[in-house]
Amino acid sequence: MADQQQSDQQKHGSVSYRKKDSSYFEKRGLRRYAGVWSLWALGVGAVISGHFSGWNLGFASGGFGGMLIATVLITIMYLGLCFSIAEMSPALPHTGGAYSFARTAMGPWGGFITGLAENIEFVLTPAVIVFFIGSYLGSIFETAPSFQPVWWVGCYVVFVGLNLIAVELSFRVSLVVTLMALAVLALYWVSALPVANFSEQALNIGVGPDGKAVLLEGGGGDWLPFGLAGALGCLPFAVWLFLAIEQLPLAAEESIDPKRDMPKGLILGIFTLIFSAFMILFLNTSVAPGAFGLSTSGEPLLDGFRTIYGSEIAKVLSLFAVIGLIASFHTIIFAYGRQIYSLSRAGYLPEFLSLTHGSRKTPHVALITGAIMGLTVLMITWSIAGEAGGAFIGGTLLNMAVFGAMFSYMMQSASFIRLRSKFPHIERPYRSPLGVVGAALTFVIAGVTVYFQLLDPVYQKGVYGAAIWYALGISYFALFGRHRLVLSPEEKFALSGGKAAYEQH
Repeated sequence: MADQQQSDQQKHGSVSYRKKDSSYFEKRGLRRYAGVWSLWALGVGAVISGHFSGWNLGFASGGFGGMLIATVLITIMYLGLCFSIAEMSPALPHTGGAYSFARTAMGPWGGFITGLAENIEFVLTPAVIVFFIGSYLGSIFETAPSFQPVWWVGCYVVFVGLNLIAVELSFRVSLVVTLMALAVLALYWVSALPVANFSEQALNIGVGPDGKAVLLEGGGGDWLPFGLAGALGCLPFAVWLFLAIEQLPLAAEESIDPKRDMPKGLILGIFTLIFSAFMILFLNTSVAPGAFGLSTSGEPLLDGFRTIYGSEIAKVLSLFAVIGLIASFHTIIFAYGRQIYSLSRAGYLPEFLSLTHGSRKTPHVALITGAIMGLTVLMITWSIAGEAGGAFIGGTLLNMAVFGAMFSYMMQSASFIRLRSKFPHIERPYRSPLGVVGAALTFVIAGVTVYFQLLDPVYQKGVYGAAIWYALGISYFALFGRHRLVLSPEEKFALSGGKAAYEQH
């Protein structure tokens, strides 16, 4: 028996692969559906909630000018990232996405560490978003704080259910809610233009004797009240304007033609988000309560709507604002489902997590598992922290997701540079116009962002939480996962030196 088990394994360095027959992959099949606009909606929808809230908290660190500089730098970082991904994804058209890129470029350990970073990001981000959805709905329908878990469970049941039914429905819902969220933002832009007063509202932050932000009545303050250091301190907040667009490659095996459509979806998506980001940065800030008021607001868009239309109409509009949160919640559920699926199909995580539904071809086990993980984090926080749970979720868990994202960006940009030098022979249907320079800028800006996260005590807690997640994941892989790998499409491609073409099982 021991000899048989040995013959069923192939040793490659520090990892071992187990042989699987065709039935293994038949039970893990996916269905192709997505075109350019489905991919565009998946990317934009994942990010769009960040245009409704979160980004604005950076004003307390750098004022308007600081936030503007940070947004420009983060835009450069995401342009470099998206162009790099647009080249790598059609060249390696596998569901693994970031894990697949790093696996080919840096080996199984590099692939797993990168995949684990994305796992932190994609499992925790929807958990935090659903917390904010619950807060909005609780305010709209005037439910008691103790009712919050009901909103959370209800949202997970509905949107995991939509992702379970069929990939076609999942993409259609993504397109509809993304268009609706953009329509709400467009309504705000049109409404704000006639009443915007940039000098009075956007420049109403000064520096108090204690070095903290104070209100300048009448505005007219400095663009950089906290200097260049304050602008760099805004970097983690500017990330929310683009966070999660990098999930698009996870849909590669459900794209009709990933070599043609993935680059188009990514590029259309990032430029849509760039336009929206700068519109909301200027127009939301130019309406009362201005930069100072928004620096502590949990609902900046609604603050602007209240100024323009009054509180009663703004309350109705708040229901539409929830659409932005729902768009991101729904699309990132899709992402964590495929991310867990790809790592488990290759054996890095337990194999049963990659099973797909027999007729619907959706990764139902991974989708449900990710939801349970997210809900568990929320429930534990709720039971331990009580009323302080909201501050912990918003200030710590969200920052764990940002740290995971920044680390994965550094690994993906390093993968791009290494693939260019190590595998120049790989067919590249699309080539990044920014090349190695764009990838290097992504690496540097992501690293600087992590550095400024570490300077903030709130962010430090998030990094500690991410370190625990990493310790658990790496321990599992070192003890079990690395001995049970499977020759999935990502692994075959990497082991062949980039010569094995992708095969749909």
